[in-house]
Amino acid sequence: MSMKQLMAAAALALAASHAALAGEFATAQEAQAMLAKAVAAIKANKQKAFEEITAKDPKWVDRDLYPFVLDFNGVGLAHGANAKLVGKDLGELKDTDGKPFVKEMLDQVRGTGKCAVDYRWTDPVSKKILAKRTFCERAGDVVVGTGIYVH
Repeated sequence: MSMKQLMAAAALALAASHAALAGEFATAQEAQAMLAKAVAAIKANKQKAFEEITAKDPKWVDRDLYPFVLDFNGVGLAHGANAKLVGKDLGELKDTDGKPFVKEMLDQVRGTGKCAVDYRWTDPVSKKILAKRTFCERAGDVVVGTGIYVH
């Protein structure tokens, strides 16, 4: 195999592994679709939606994507990845750089009804600190969010 062929094969393998990795993470469009689905479910039957989300019902978990719900004081009402956060005051939670991202989410949703907030968070799979973007929307008296890791 010539050096040119070897380089082409290496480039192809790298591109294929990157494409496979990209498929392991949700996209912004997928996050926004799940957010819309969660908002509709909460408006239809709030308690049932909270229970299903927190129980990690398969319809609420897609790779690294899941919804969460907060009241306007920052208390967790449902969480698709960590049930221990339900009932906890998350309003003062800060990212790895000290940014009060939950407060920013709540403030923006209070003002406009929707938001997209960027912060840095530990990916539970790789344990690496990654850029994250969370989309939030008001659903009556609660804030619903879904977030993606930005690669």
